[in-house]
Amino acid sequence: MSIENVREHFKQWNRENEIMEFETSSATVELAAEAIGVIPARIAKTLSFRGENDKAILVVAAGDAKIDNKKFRDTFGLKARMLAPEEVLEQTGHAIGGVCPFGLVHKLDVYLDISMKRFETLFPACGSGNSAIELTVEEIFQYSFAKEWVDVCKGWDQSEAQDQENVI
Repeated sequence: MSIENVREHFKQWNRENEIMEFETSSATVELAAEAIGVIPARIAKTLSFRGENDKAILVVAAGDAKIDNKKFRDTFGLKARMLAPEEVLEQTGHAIGGVCPFGLVHKLDVYLDISMKRFETLFPACGSGNSAIELTVEEIFQYSFAKEWVDVCKGWDQSEAQDQENVI
């Protein structure tokens, strides 16, 4: 089970008990923000793209960020083509709605978008459509074994960093 892979992953830092599981779905940015009680931008979403040799590239970005095709192409030398849901499951071990850069079934290249840097903490999923964990951007980088920070998104609002408080 995917969430169990993530729990196992977090054991190396004694953080497995910090995974939150919700009675309701957190499978979209909006649902996750509602379940946690934060602004949608503070949800760290993991996007899966087709890389070289059909190996996935994972980009973790703030919930309000959208992929900028030109920036993606300039950064990776590839067109931004998202994986189909069955390919995401096969490559990551996580189904859509619970995809995260933790507890992956294959070693994949993980990149973090700078859209997340405006927040002290964010909430990535933990392998299921009703889970999350609160982590600092430094912890997301460390725990995901990210390769580097990238700037491949658009549409996010830098001013939201000033309002990190819960919305509920």
